[in-house]
Amino acid sequence: MSSIQSEHFTKALFMLLDETFDNVQGMYLDKNTSLFETLAGITADEASIPVGGKCATLAAQVKHTAFYLDVIEKNFRDPNYPKADWGEIWRTVNRVTPEEWQSIQGELRTNYNLVLDLIKSTQDWPSESEIGSAIAIVVHTAYHLGEIRQALCVLRPVD
Repeated sequence: MSSIQSEHFTKALFMLLDETFDNVQGMYLDKNTSLFETLAGITADEASIPVGGKCATLAAQVKHTAFYLDVIEKNFRDPNYPKADWGEIWRTVNRVTPEEWQSIQGELRTNYNLVLDLIKSTQDWPSESEIGSAIAIVVHTAYHLGEIRQALCVLRPVD
């Protein structure tokens, strides 16, 4: 069995994260559909609308993603970090003001940058657990990006 060099894994991870959050390269997203590009065009009023009967608001989707990044980063640095309440955001984030919406997006950017810094400082990926957690950041965020983009299709139907 051959192994993957940490440098190659880290470089591929950065490419996937960049595609997901900032700069579409065409690996799996369409042009101009990264998370931050998508969020740039969403108003606080749109972010406050629950899409569907039991779905969360777009603001909750984004706040959850920011929270996820925060928990991953803190757990990686401290395995004894307390267990997170994953349901709190879904229960509490509803209507947002323009200032709150900007704050949620800023929190997402800050937490994303902390994760990037963590990955940059990781020299070795010691086990499948750490590798899986790193890959899960892309997968989890891509899932929520899909939810957000699908909700926009409902909020902004094409004529």
